[in-house]
Amino acid sequence: MADVTRASVVSVGLDSTHRFSKPPVERVTLLAGLGVEGDAHLGRTVQHRSRVARDPDQPNLRQVHLMHAELFAELADLGYDVSPGDLGENVTTHGVDLLDLPVGTVLALGQEARVEITGLRNPCLQIDRFESGLLKAVVGRDEAGELVRKAGVMGIVLAGGDVRAGDAVGVELPAEPWVELQPV
Repeated sequence: MADVTRASVVSVGLDSTHRFSKPPVERVTLLAGLGVEGDAHLGRTVQHRSRVARDPDQPNLRQVHLMHAELFAELADLGYDVSPGDLGENVTTHGVDLLDLPVGTVLALGQEARVEITGLRNPCLQIDRFESGLLKAVVGRDEAGELVRKAGVMGIVLAGGDVRAGDAVGVELPAEPWVELQPV
């Protein structure tokens, strides 16, 4: 895992409607048990339209979408121009290998907010509508042929608070044995 002593928030974003990208804002307010205040995905139960159609009463394990800024450099090397918020994340981080964290990891964001990682974001075709071919760049295979999803992680808000660019990110790993992240 990355050296988390220098981990920080690069950008924060939200959108009150169900659009793909989330424009960057000065700060987001996380609400315990709900998500990002003012965001379309705020709620105790699932808010993603396709999931609501299947079962509107399932718990919302996708209250906050976090993405590592290091992905943007990787995508730039492949010819894609992606910036914070473009892929729909609420919080863009730097210095934390989000994809390698186990389920139940708690991220301390800023002074008070705490988000528990629930799983991986499962990227969909909307990514290709944003930029053609991008889905293949964020979903690939490793050396063993296993599927690798790179489009960030999802979490639930344990403790609310304001989060801004420049805030520190702390990482609290759960007790072992660790459970590998799966799509939620």
